[in-house]
Amino acid sequence: MQPLEFKLSQANKPYAEACDENKVPILDQLQRLFSETGSVLEIGSGTGQHGVFFAAAMPDLTWQTSDREENLEGIRAWLSEAALDNLLSPLALDVTSVWPKTRYDAVFSANTTHIMSWPAVISLFQGVGRVLQADGRFVLYGPFNYQGAFTSESNSRFDEWLKSRDPLSGIRDFDDLNALAEDQGLIFEEDIEMPVNNRILVWRKRVEPVR
Repeated sequence: MQPLEFKLSQANKPYAEACDENKVPILDQLQRLFSETGSVLEIGSGTGQHGVFFAAAMPDLTWQTSDREENLEGIRAWLSEAALDNLLSPLALDVTSVWPKTRYDAVFSANTTHIMSWPAVISLFQGVGRVLQADGRFVLYGPFNYQGAFTSESNSRFDEWLKSRDPLSGIRDFDDLNALAEDQGLIFEEDIEMPVNNRILVWRKRVEPVR
């Protein structure tokens, strides 16, 4: 689970140890899920480590990083060092504010819903519903609850820690997230078990019938 605060690496770039720990298992799934994908919007790119790693491993797709304005400088540092043609300069994106007008074949987000307030989570799904192309996938990584219950004692402790920092944050329940997804025409597709009590949830944007 990605920490809320980042350290500085020796190269003076922001660094999250969790990104190094989870990037390979996540990539193993993304390579399958995005095998026919042209463009991906990453929401909450954090340090930029994930974007660099995934874009390098999947050179046939275009990876668009994004985050709140205060995190963009660190992301640019990672992107500048990587110098990948398929990795785009980060967008300033606050999920509760203005979203890009560009449509994407897929949307990816890691470790975001539990550090957001619930109104922000609602805004996240609403925004994804707008920018995701029909038949595109929304892939969400992180810890989730099921029927109001934690999947592990460590997740329960993590939730307590989150709420001690911000009472509006916390691990979200799958049923609540899926209800938001359905409101945006997103059909639940997969629930993938990941290391360290995390999951990947996958939704696909409904294709509207031709009238």
